[in-house]
Amino acid sequence: MRGVIGDARMTNEICFMTARDLKQKIRAREISAREVMRAQLEQIERVNPRVNAIVTLDVEGALAAADAADRALARGDAVGVLHGLPIAHKDLQETRGMRTTFGSPVYREYMPTSDSLLVERLKHAGALRIGKTNVPEFGAGSQTFNPVFGATRNPYDVTKTCGGSSGGAAAALACGMIPIADGSDMGGSLRNPANFCNVVGFRPSPGRVPIYSEKFAWQTLAVDGPMARTVGDAALLLSAMAGPDARSPIALQDAGEMFARPLARDFKGTRIAWARGFDLPFDARVKKIVNEQARVFEALGCIVEHAEPDLRDADEIFKTLRAWSFATSLEKEYTDHHAQLKDTVIWNIEAGLKLTGADLGRVEIKRAELYQRARAFMEQYEFLILPVSQVLPFDVDQPYVTEINSVAMTTYIDWMKSCYYISVTGQPALSVPCGFTEEGMAVGLQIVGRHRDDWGVLQLGNAFEEATGCWKRRPSFL
Repeated sequence: MRGVIGDARMTNEICFMTARDLKQKIRAREISAREVMRAQLEQIERVNPRVNAIVTLDVEGALAAADAADRALARGDAVGVLHGLPIAHKDLQETRGMRTTFGSPVYREYMPTSDSLLVERLKHAGALRIGKTNVPEFGAGSQTFNPVFGATRNPYDVTKTCGGSSGGAAAALACGMIPIADGSDMGGSLRNPANFCNVVGFRPSPGRVPIYSEKFAWQTLAVDGPMARTVGDAALLLSAMAGPDARSPIALQDAGEMFARPLARDFKGTRIAWARGFDLPFDARVKKIVNEQARVFEALGCIVEHAEPDLRDADEIFKTLRAWSFATSLEKEYTDHHAQLKDTVIWNIEAGLKLTGADLGRVEIKRAELYQRARAFMEQYEFLILPVSQVLPFDVDQPYVTEINSVAMTTYIDWMKSCYYISVTGQPALSVPCGFTEEGMAVGLQIVGRHRDDWGVLQLGNAFEEATGCWKRRPSFL
């Protein structure tokens, strides 16, 4: 692929154009889908060796798809909302005819015969599959490394982690290798890597993006969602992801097209709760940068008050439901390929296998009570603001955080409570760039909305983004 674009300046311009602008230029035939695809492939060839974000790549297939997209426009065919835009799918999404490993040696050579519902939907919307993005093994943990492809590195400091589990997607976006990417989030897997890599990750309401699952058709803890460099681009991608589907019994009936509308809104008088931190330990640099942003929301006309909902029991609820999910989905792998699984995955499965019906019933009751407390709180405030992660990006060779401010983390996910406490409530949550430390590490801010108010969260995120422009800062090596 070397030299597919002779003009490096033009390649750079295409690769960091917003998805919305690319879409319009492709539709107007000011630039071809093939030119866009070739620019992205050039960028992947040049940059990916530094960060290891794209782990499976189909050059010929991507270019052929781009050519087909251009022919469709030339014929005057009706095209989808993402027509001609390159996308890389998270390596937890099954892709027909393209290897899907789940980051596990058990599935090193697995070739799906069908697409996941999400991949199918994005293909129908006109997105062009370029490859797959790296994940931790089975998506377990917010640090992206696995024995199949190795670790993905942070574009702002390649000695640090990019976060996870949608880490490959976040790093690829930050480096301009793709304009949009899909991710998934149980305990922060969309929000944490977006936070670490200065991009946008949106955890939508459960059911907003339908998931076809034979085992977990009714579960609401894990969701699929969009990632992009801007909130507007994430909303554009969500417009193709969202919408009803009979294969998902919890799918919301709202049409996805609503998310393609303009995001502008007047926030004068909007009440925002600024969380104190739920008594969790935070790196002081994270809190400093996030707290400095209160003035931005005040400048937007918001009324900012220090308050937070009562989320007691969130830790027990999340860990119990997560363990049950691991045991149910990976019991066969645990039985047949035990020696090939990483220790933290084994720990989660074994914790789930020990659960009783009474255990699950108890946490479901506690989750219902927590939801009602959060709902009552959000009747007073339209939005809740808090940091995305409790720490800054850490060493890429460190599997997970073991201590924050001399407070020991008892499990490999304890450092993600600022994210997974919110997962338990079922509220939509957005990670949006908000600044950098003196060391050059990105920090994100988390905007949480009322039950199913995905649109409002995106609108506030867009207003904040326009006021700060933090997303425009690119990795220095580009």
